[in-house]
Amino acid sequence: MRVGTFVLAAQFPGQGQGEALHRAVRTAEVAEEAGLDSVWLAEHHFVPYGVCPSAVTLAALLLGRTRRLRVGTAVSVLPTVHPVALGEQAALLHLTSGGRFTLGVGRGGPWVDLEVFGAGLAAYEGGFPESLDLLLRWLGGSRVGAEGERFAFREVAVVPRADELIGGESGPEVVVACTSPKSVRLAAERGLPMLLGMHCGDEDKAEMVAAWARCAREAGRDPDEIARIGAGHVSAGVVQLADRGPDAAESLVKAMPGWLKQGLDAHVTVDGRHRAMRDPVAYTELLCGLHPVGTPRLAADRLAATAERTGITRFALLAEGSGDLAATEENVRRLGAEVLPLLG
Repeated sequence: MRVGTFVLAAQFPGQGQGEALHRAVRTAEVAEEAGLDSVWLAEHHFVPYGVCPSAVTLAALLLGRTRRLRVGTAVSVLPTVHPVALGEQAALLHLTSGGRFTLGVGRGGPWVDLEVFGAGLAAYEGGFPESLDLLLRWLGGSRVGAEGERFAFREVAVVPRADELIGGESGPEVVVACTSPKSVRLAAERGLPMLLGMHCGDEDKAEMVAAWARCAREAGRDPDEIARIGAGHVSAGVVQLADRGPDAAESLVKAMPGWLKQGLDAHVTVDGRHRAMRDPVAYTELLCGLHPVGTPRLAADRLAATAERTGITRFALLAEGSGDLAATEENVRRLGAEVLPLLG
């Protein structure tokens, strides 16, 4: 089982943006010290929900600050960037980090980001497959051109080539954030593992894993390949540890709703469409019930249960839910010292 931490760089009420980013960096540094497998970095624009606008840039910093930790984006929002530019950055980080970089990509939302970066609503609604395919061709090729609806350019040389890592993998690992049957099928057909969100319970995630395997079989992949790729699925969640279970949940219920309300309310749609927002308190309570929030023993049991029910053995756990730097660092250290040994 591979357990990592999920870093949103969340700006809690009363905090500055620099404070949120400092906590993000420290979370990753402590994660390596604590023996965690990985750190996953979120990307958002124009909202305090998360103040990291470039997950791949923060990944570069953290790969330089660490020596063992795997660093992934969760996710780089593909509709608002050029796939070739993102592919160049991913190859660069793959080669210079010794293969420790994972590129997680997703469709994002119908936010004003699409207007600001000139992508337009069409890039969100229908352009994700074209962008993903171009990105994958760039990461796997030596010369690439494009003749798509959104991207069209003459053939150019791929520099640096992602397969030039000395003694290592041929390219960076790529995972796809999946929230719908359409995205599950897309990931399966491309032979890519999924990143599943923290709002989903074990039953929903198990159904998505089963659907992914079915789509992979329909795409002609053999059982061994399906098993190998499927081992890369990642389950996002929340972790909060305390000597008494109720204390862990209480610390989140006190802090997270204020952050969620402030952060989610700040999202602006590109076309004025209605947004149905979650109730912050109810959502926090839901997360406490779904994920390893409680004593270290309970946390280990919940992670093991999720792995048994879904087949997923990689986890990206949000540890900054208290909003406090010292508490976040302690939470990550306890995850490494008190939970990982219970998981074997």
